[in-house]
Amino acid sequence: MDPVPALKEPLQRPLKSVLGPATAKVMAEHLGLHTVGDLLHHYPRRYEERGQLTHLADLPMDEHVTVVAQVADARLHSFASAKTPRGKGQRLEVTITDGSGRLQLVFFGSGVHKPHKDLLPGTRAMFSGKVSVFNRRLQLAHPAYELLRADTEESVESWAGALIPLYPATARLESWKIGKAIQTVLPDARDAVDPLPESLREGRGLVSLPEALLKIHRPQTKADIADARARLKWDEAFVLQVALARRRHADALLPAVPRRPAPDGLLSAFDARLPFTLTEGQQKVSKEIFDDLATDHPMHRLLQGEVGSGKTLVALRAMLAVVDAGGQAALLAPTEVLAQQHHRSVVEMMGDLAEGGMLGGSEQATKVVLLTGSMGVPARRQALLDLVTGEAGIVIGTHALIEDKVQFHDLGLVVVDEQHRFGVEQRDALRGKGKQPPHLLVMTATPIPRTVAMTVFGDLETSVLDQLPAGRSPIATHVVPAADKPHFLARAWERVREEVANGHQAYVVCPRIGDDGDEPDAPKKAGRQESAQDEAEKRPPLAVLEVAEQLAKGPLSGLSVEVLHGRMHPDDKDAVMRRFTAGDTDVLVATTVIEVGVNVPNATAMVIMDADRFGVSQLHQLRGRVGRGSAPGLCLLVSEMPEASAARQRLTAVATTLDGFELSRIDLEQRREGDVLGQAQSGARTSLRVLAVIEDEEVIAEARQEAVALVAADPELSGCPGLRTALDALLDEEREQYLEKG
Repeated sequence: MDPVPALKEPLQRPLKSVLGPATAKVMAEHLGLHTVGDLLHHYPRRYEERGQLTHLADLPMDEHVTVVAQVADARLHSFASAKTPRGKGQRLEVTITDGSGRLQLVFFGSGVHKPHKDLLPGTRAMFSGKVSVFNRRLQLAHPAYELLRADTEESVESWAGALIPLYPATARLESWKIGKAIQTVLPDARDAVDPLPESLREGRGLVSLPEALLKIHRPQTKADIADARARLKWDEAFVLQVALARRRHADALLPAVPRRPAPDGLLSAFDARLPFTLTEGQQKVSKEIFDDLATDHPMHRLLQGEVGSGKTLVALRAMLAVVDAGGQAALLAPTEVLAQQHHRSVVEMMGDLAEGGMLGGSEQATKVVLLTGSMGVPARRQALLDLVTGEAGIVIGTHALIEDKVQFHDLGLVVVDEQHRFGVEQRDALRGKGKQPPHLLVMTATPIPRTVAMTVFGDLETSVLDQLPAGRSPIATHVVPAADKPHFLARAWERVREEVANGHQAYVVCPRIGDDGDEPDAPKKAGRQESAQDEAEKRPPLAVLEVAEQLAKGPLSGLSVEVLHGRMHPDDKDAVMRRFTAGDTDVLVATTVIEVGVNVPNATAMVIMDADRFGVSQLHQLRGRVGRGSAPGLCLLVSEMPEASAARQRLTAVATTLDGFELSRIDLEQRREGDVLGQAQSGARTSLRVLAVIEDEEVIAEARQEAVALVAADPELSGCPGLRTALDALLDEEREQYLEKG
């Protein structure tokens, strides 16, 4: 399997052959570390300086922490308990200090003897445990500890560095044990194969990989850490960008059929009927797309557009251009509700141009078919037949389109809605449906900062639609603090009634469904008084079914209220959406199934319950469902979180700006990149260890340039064996992740 004998490649040695089975097992299970190389790439989270101790005042509650501090005093108490009725129970209380804050440590029972001997006043040590509160004071119960003394040979050696690395640890494995394991394998770092080409490394003044690994794990100075991090960031950015550049390079070599719209065909007929003119942005992006479609290599383009910027129209025009040129176009939506919705709106926009082969259809018309997993057999059979014969120029569907049974007459363009729910491998499967690879257009309404686009969609060219079409109304957003000011919530329901009285409709969004299929365990009643924030966090999130019932009986009685959620039968969902679209329902209480693509111009108000349970970008997405017509939109974010909490600050950010790009930056800074990008984008990003997508914009941009130049000159990377090894490792990780998801 592997041409390299294991002996020659120390970094590929399994940890269990180096560290002992118990430690290796914990590392594999809890930290995902299997080889010497994995362990060397487990970098310290931060460093403590011997002279500067952790701020005990800033410790986070309920988290596993490692602190370096000095023992202030230690007292042994006896007490009586059920086990030791004669007052023989022993409790050791040790107070440690960092000069400003204090922290109590407690040890019980037979566990008191060793710490009582070790932790004498004045002793310095590293302590590790979970922070809790007892009698209103911070404490660590039974922490693990490692004394910092400079007398024994071994300690002098391991603590000689002035900087103590603290590693991302788990309750099962303390930071210093990871540190000791790393000391054991650190000599192997000398054999690390360098993925960066020599010329690039020297040209950018970066240290070698063995040197970077030594410096990140055993720095003598802060400059060592900076050198190591700069180098390791480059590795991550560069290997990832080479993977993407090779993918683009391979894609560019694929043949494709150029698709140019006929001069007075379907597209011209469609444009002639549009009741409005395209915005400048729509015209510019359409031109980029039509230029790509006219080439003999497949287009790979990402279309980013703010909620409501008219992406669907741009995509539909591209689809019509391909149908004009004799091909077929497929639009893939992430859910059935969306596929049905897209189908309905495309057919409405096209009018009789969508009635190909029917009486009364226009002569340029084509057929637009829907294909989803839950369709009845006869309808499905007819749809598949229309695709094979080429009768249907446009097909709209869910992942059902990727199945083996689906055959196209001549697939020329695939449009994917909401890319981050759709992995690279599925794109490839769809590509295989064309006689030659079809052109690909990916639409996303989640504004993606430039660097993220370069990291995650690095194999696509990007077009951005950033102006809203004329006639769109502004959306006013307000936070409703339900706990501090209950009358604000009552006023929110009055506002909904007012909108309905004016002939409009409203959405109420809840985090979960409430038919017990998704109930979290009810919170245990705790003995002590909870703070407002604990209360709000522990309560299960509000549910669609309960809220709908309460509203219909209470504040919204007399209005027609319906529910919509993901576990309803597709026909029922469709019927509910039809009634809401037709205006028969006043208020729709729903989960986030309405997040993308639902278009009801008459809906002007949205109330989001427990808004703090949603991400920033998700709230922005949801809000985009109102204000789609000529009347102004209103979005109310209801939350019980206290004013000072981070959750409330997030909501305030959403309320104060309508700029999705600005919000996506906030979102990224608040969460790790991994969550923002959704999971389906396969594992390229989870391997980011020192690279931060927002801060390291320059590194990523430069790494991309270098990668493009390298791949153009040497697509097979024959001159860079180390890079090929690193690339294989990255792609294996991606493949594994994909298989796990599959």
